[in-house]
Amino acid sequence: MLRFLTGGESHGKCLIGILEGMVANLPLDVEDINKELERRQKGYGRGRRMEIEKDKVDILSGVRDGKTTGSPISLLIENKDWENWKEYMDIKKKKEGKERYIPRPGHADLWGYLKFNYKDIRDVIERASARETAIRVAIGAICKKFLSQFNVKIYSRVKKIGKVEDEGNIDDIKKNYEIIENSPVRCLKKEKEMMKEIDRTREKEDTVGGIFEVIVEGVCPGLGSYVHWDKRLDAKISYILMSIPGIKGIEFGLGFEGVSLYGSDFHDEIFYKDKIVRKTNNLGGIEGGITNGNDIWIKCFMKPVPTIKKSLSSIDIRDFQEKKYEYERSDVCAVVPAGIIAENLLAFVLASEYIEKFGGDCLEDLKNNYTSYIKRIKNFWY
Repeated sequence: MLRFLTGGESHGKCLIGILEGMVANLPLDVEDINKELERRQKGYGRGRRMEIEKDKVDILSGVRDGKTTGSPISLLIENKDWENWKEYMDIKKKKEGKERYIPRPGHADLWGYLKFNYKDIRDVIERASARETAIRVAIGAICKKFLSQFNVKIYSRVKKIGKVEDEGNIDDIKKNYEIIENSPVRCLKKEKEMMKEIDRTREKEDTVGGIFEVIVEGVCPGLGSYVHWDKRLDAKISYILMSIPGIKGIEFGLGFEGVSLYGSDFHDEIFYKDKIVRKTNNLGGIEGGITNGNDIWIKCFMKPVPTIKKSLSSIDIRDFQEKKYEYERSDVCAVVPAGIIAENLLAFVLASEYIEKFGGDCLEDLKNNYTSYIKRIKNFWY
C-alpha cells in the first residue's frame, strides 16, 4: 500500500513530499519527474507565478544508483518566489505587510481563519494554495513510472472551457495525442476558440472554469473491491481527484449523460471473442468498484478560479464591514494544469492498487505475481 505526505507553503522556502511503500528496484530518473512538473506549469491562461517558478525536483532519499530502494522516497521542490517573500514568511519573526483580512468567496480563507484561530488569513492562503499540487505531481510521476512497467498509459485533454467544447472521442484522443500535448489548451479541435474564451475572460478581469477528462489504458481487471465501501476503486479515485483545488464534480464513463438512458441501453453488454469484449464503455471501466479491463474514463468539472481581479464583495474580519478583497495574482483559467495534476494523482491510486493486489517488496516479485494472475485470467482478458 502506498501513502504520501506533503508539506510547504505557496511562498515558503520549498515544497516537500514523502512517498512510502514503493517497491524496490524500480528504475527512476529525476527527469521522469521533471517532465511531469514541466507539463503542469504549461497552459494558456496561467498567471505570472509560472513565469517565476521553474519547477525541478531534488530526490533526497529512497533512490540509489538509478533505482528505488524500497525505503521512503523524499522529494523537494524549491519555490523561486521565496526570495521575494522570505522576510514575510520567516519561521522566527515575520515582517509586517502581507497580512490579509478580507476573505475571498470560494476559497478556504474565512473558514480556515476561524478553524485554526489565526490572527489573519495569510496562513490559510499559503497552505490552501494550489501551489501544493506541484509536489503531488512529483509523487504521482513516480507512480506513473511504476505503471509503465505494466504497459499502463494515461491520457488527458481539456474537453470544455467556459462555453467552448472540444470535439472527438476516446479513440480520437489516443490517435492524436501529440496534438493535445502540443496545444496550449490541451484540446483536439477547438484550440483557437478556447484561447479566445480565455482572452475574453481576461479582458473582463474575470476567471473561467471547464471540464477535463482522463483516460487510462491497459489497467488489468480486478483492481479494487466490492467487499467494503472504502475499497471500491471509483470511490478512491473520486476522493483523490476531488482533493484537487477547484474540482467540484466528477463523472465516470457517460456520467450524467446516462440519466436519459434505460438500463438496457446504458450497461455495457458482455461478449466473447477469444476474450471478454465490450462494445461500449458507458461505465468508464469500473463495475461494482472493480476494474473490468476497459479503459478507465473520467471527467472532472473545475470551477472558475475564485481569485478574481475585479474582486467580489466580502467582509473585513476585524470589523465586519463590507469590502472588496485585495487581489493577488492568479490564473485566469487553470483547467489545463488541473488535468495534468489529475493524471498523476490517478497514477498514485492505481499504483497503490497494483502493489496491494500483487504484493512483493521488489519490482521483480510483484511482476512475477502479476504475470501469474494474468495467466490465470487469460481466457477472459488479454
